[in-house]
Amino acid sequence: MKLLIKILLVLLVLVSCKQEKNNTPIEKDLAEEWITLFDGSSLDNWRGYLSDSIYPEWTIEDSTLAFTPSEGGGKNIITKKKFTNFVLSVEWKVSEGGNSGIFWSVFEDEAYPEAYHTGLEIQVLDNERHPDAKANPKYHQAGALYDLVQPAYDVCKPAGQWNLCVIKIDHNSNKGSASLNGKVIVEFPLHGEVWDKMIANSKFKDWKGFGKYKTGHIGLQDHGDKVWYRNIKIKEL
Repeated sequence: MKLLIKILLVLLVLVSCKQEKNNTPIEKDLAEEWITLFDGSSLDNWRGYLSDSIYPEWTIEDSTLAFTPSEGGGKNIITKKKFTNFVLSVEWKVSEGGNSGIFWSVFEDEAYPEAYHTGLEIQVLDNERHPDAKANPKYHQAGALYDLVQPAYDVCKPAGQWNLCVIKIDHNSNKGSASLNGKVIVEFPLHGEVWDKMIANSKFKDWKGFGKYKTGHIGLQDHGDKVWYRNIKIKEL
């Protein structure tokens, strides 16, 4: 009996060691799936929309990607790389009364002077002070799929505090979603009858290129207000 117990203990230790050994590379591989788009030290993954270089309004400020508005406006930036199906993780904070946005599926062409002419947007906003947050339906509140889907909850932190936004886009399953500070607040289809009805009932109903492109750039918006982004990363699905 004692011998049997010893044998069982040895087998248990061996199985445990094998599991620990197998888990290590799996965890490492999962971590390596993420592509860093901004790490606080370089703007190499970004450039201006319809520009070969980054606009000077976007700078690195205390390890954040900071936008300082200028009189010209229209200084949206996009990733150099394009994406189709992905999970995008971004932290943002906005100035008092501030407004900005996170784009995806941006199709860059001179026929579309602004990134938002084609790209969909998750709203970045000071819900306390900006008048857009007060309108109903709350299609322009922080975390909304802009002008299309209102957030189920208002979990936005005040101006000057960091919010974590995670956007998931999967055209294969026809599912999109956005979470704010750990809570899913909008879910939406990406094509089909329901999607078509959403567009038809929005400001985008007559926009030729809006939401037409599955593959495109990630973008950040110049809406004329000071805004900061950090820890931007993406995982392709």
